Amino acid sequence: MSNILAFAGSNSSTSINYKLATFTASVLGDNAVTLLDMSKVNIPMYSEDAEKNDGFSTELKNVNSAIASADALVIAVNEHNSGLSSFFKNLIDWLSRLDRNFLEGKKVLLLSTSPGKRGAISAMEQAKGVLPRFGAEIVASFSLPSFYDNFKEDVFVATNLKTEYQAVVDQFLAKL
Repeated sequence: MSNILAFAGSNSSTSINYKLATFTASVLGDNAVTLLDMSKVNIPMYSEDAEKNDGFSTELKNVNSAIASADALVIAVNEHNSGLSSFFKNLIDWLSRLDRNFLEGKKVLLLSTSPGKRGAISAMEQAKGVLPRFGAEIVASFSLPSFYDNFKEDVFVATNLKTEYQAVVDQFLAKL
């Protein structure tokens, strides 16, 4: 049994990526899964001045501790203007200053979704390029397009997407 931390890269209280992360947490078998709701995490914008003057916030340290205690992560990244959201990028900036290798040894299932047909694929691709720099091993990834059309009441509407999603989850679980 592995300890898995699941969260979205969004700080929105209505995040569809958090909904996808929550659903995924429910299908990870007998593993111990902790959900982290980033809409309840308040982290200031990173700057060298803020780091020097204020140090690292308790909330940031708590997020870092949750990541450190997990064997694996499920991260659902959202997209703003074809890139990672500023919240998620800011989180990475702070965490990497606290501990450069904050993802060392962490196996990651990377997810993304959006209301549009591309399913936040650009943000997911950026995350695939960035997260390994801090030690993450991206073992599987899945992008869900057109969230509101393809995922209703915690059920995949399109059979082909459900099959693809399940294969990705199985691939992740096999690496634990």
